Amino acid sequence: MRAKYPDDEGFVERDGVKLHYEVYGEGDHTILFVPTWSLVHSRVYKAQIPYFSEHFRVVTYDARGNGKSDRPAAAEAYGLEQFAADAIAVMDETQTERAILFGVSFSALLCAVLAAHYPDRFEAMVAVGTVTPLVAPNKDRTPESFNVSRESYRGWEKFNRHYWLRDYPGFVDFFIRQIFIEPHSTKQTEDSIGWALETTGDVIVKTMDGRSSSKITVDEAMYRRIRCPVLLIHGDADPVATCEGSRIVAGLTGGELMIIPGAGHAPHARFPAKVNTAVRDFLAKHLGTWRPKKTGGGRRRGKRALYLSSPIGLGHGRRDLAIARELRQLHPDLAIDWLAQDPVTRLLAVNDETVHPASARLANESSHIESECGEHDLHAFEALRRMDEILIANFMIFQEAVEQDDYDLIIADEAWDVDHYWHEHPEMKKAQLAWFTDFVGWVPMPGGGAHEAFLTTDYNAEMIGHIENHPELRDRAIFVGNPDDILPRGFGADLPDMRDWIPQHFDFSGYILGQHPDSFGPRDALRAHLGYRDDERVCIVTVGGSGVGAPLIRRILDAWPMVRRRLPDMRMIVVAGPRIDPAGLPTPRGVEIRSFVPDLDRHLAACDLAVVQGELTTCMELAAAGTPFLYFPLANHFEQNFHVAHRLDQYGAGRRMDYATSDPEVIAAAMVEELARGAPDWRPVEADGAARAAEMIAEML
Repeated sequence: MRAKYPDDEGFVERDGVKLHYEVYGEGDHTILFVPTWSLVHSRVYKAQIPYFSEHFRVVTYDARGNGKSDRPAAAEAYGLEQFAADAIAVMDETQTERAILFGVSFSALLCAVLAAHYPDRFEAMVAVGTVTPLVAPNKDRTPESFNVSRESYRGWEKFNRHYWLRDYPGFVDFFIRQIFIEPHSTKQTEDSIGWALETTGDVIVKTMDGRSSSKITVDEAMYRRIRCPVLLIHGDADPVATCEGSRIVAGLTGGELMIIPGAGHAPHARFPAKVNTAVRDFLAKHLGTWRPKKTGGGRRRGKRALYLSSPIGLGHGRRDLAIARELRQLHPDLAIDWLAQDPVTRLLAVNDETVHPASARLANESSHIESECGEHDLHAFEALRRMDEILIANFMIFQEAVEQDDYDLIIADEAWDVDHYWHEHPEMKKAQLAWFTDFVGWVPMPGGGAHEAFLTTDYNAEMIGHIENHPELRDRAIFVGNPDDILPRGFGADLPDMRDWIPQHFDFSGYILGQHPDSFGPRDALRAHLGYRDDERVCIVTVGGSGVGAPLIRRILDAWPMVRRRLPDMRMIVVAGPRIDPAGLPTPRGVEIRSFVPDLDRHLAACDLAVVQGELTTCMELAAAGTPFLYFPLANHFEQNFHVAHRLDQYGAGRRMDYATSDPEVIAAAMVEELARGAPDWRPVEADGAARAAEMIAEML
């Protein structure tokens, strides 16, 4: 799922070649993201488009040779003058009189051509990883080397027309890995390889032939004709195009030069938070465009906190509210703004909390998770990896909020984007950070094989490196649980064991419940208050705040007639959650279907049986209440199958079920058996977790 989709799209045809374009957002200024070499298409700007379209009108298009654009047959169709004319044609078609140019690699050169030859059409230029003929290529990328036929090709010898026609995928794999030389660049590498394989070696050969016969002269005089403000961004470890090219162009144009230490050829993709912020500030400086400003009006009395609550399920919201209540007991003058998404915002509204207005601009993470799921199947690790575009978009909105307002404290409940980008760029940190999570460590699923084990190890290594290189960045790190709740396994090959490493870097709050069932009062009184009769047994079915649980609900509804025959006094209430339409579910006799239930934890404490997914918060609420329950971890969900299951085993709570082997008959039998077991004897769940976490955070105030 994308963080943002175009407001308009279409094709413009020029000399028989159709070019696909997209338009996002609106504003007084337009940024034209010029496609780079036809090896890849406009998705290379996925980390920029959602953010900049919040404040600018954004136009993107696919270069001839890739994406949704045509792939002309003649090499002459790929000359530099053709690509320049394409950019002007897209501008004319989208009624763009003037634009800010943004180019990468080859299109950084193309942007210079456009700015020099069409000075009235462009008001600024941003060039990342500039390629320019003013700098000689290395010996393995000369025209002679490109055209020579060899028996075999190694290293940069693969930059060769014969190799491209013989083994284009081999070249793509090699070249993309030269672009992303930074450690932990697996996602950017995979994306770019996939985009490059949408075209062919034959097309890419033609782009080189067309470029070599171009009629446009690129020399120092051309660069000196550029009059608009210029920003050049380059990684000092770029093996594709050295920093020397950007230095020369900066000197010829009077442009600003930003060198990023350790970055390769595509820092806009690998370090998007840093690049986006630099571009934003450059444009504000020269064009007077938007940048964050303090809201003014003076500071409020007392302390201020911005609370980030994870939107994946409602359990985070309930525990975050509990922590906020305890914090206010310790600091009555504390003002809390919440940066959150649906469905958490519904829970906050019921509790009269203040939702930051920027929340409305966040890309919805729950929708992304739903788009990734199958039938009771969610590959959580890959879903999170594929959420990278959403995470950078939401991080930039968060960063704006903290740059505009004076917050004393950021409280981040599994706000992975903030933790990642502030660790990558500690200079962006604007307030104290209290970070907490109920699991640490990505775990491969057995079916993922060696590749998934490699990826999870790489992600764990990056996380460990972030924390050990910048131990000061998290002012307080809290593990929601106890040391025994840590999974007894390693982070991956050559990495430490979780139980050794985590206690060195986290404090432990114990488990945090929204409210402990002990505070609900006598169970009989609670049941009467909720409308449950003494002569009925109540089963609650709930699947969390996302739409992933619909297949489980339907299977339980299929099991219901068999349960009802054996237990005629049973009453079943299905809580579909805020993202599943109850009208789309069958309603058998004796079943009630509800949507959002803000006091669901009380119903779970009052019922006789619950059937749930493997989501931690709901399972722990049931464990604390001593309510018998069946739980069905989602297939391929590493957290539910490993971290959550281990923790429930520590408490001796719940009966784990396998959705794949549990037909309605199996589910019905298990429900009846659990009711017949009597009161469970589980380890008690602590009642003071929220208070302990609040005390740790309060020390920071």
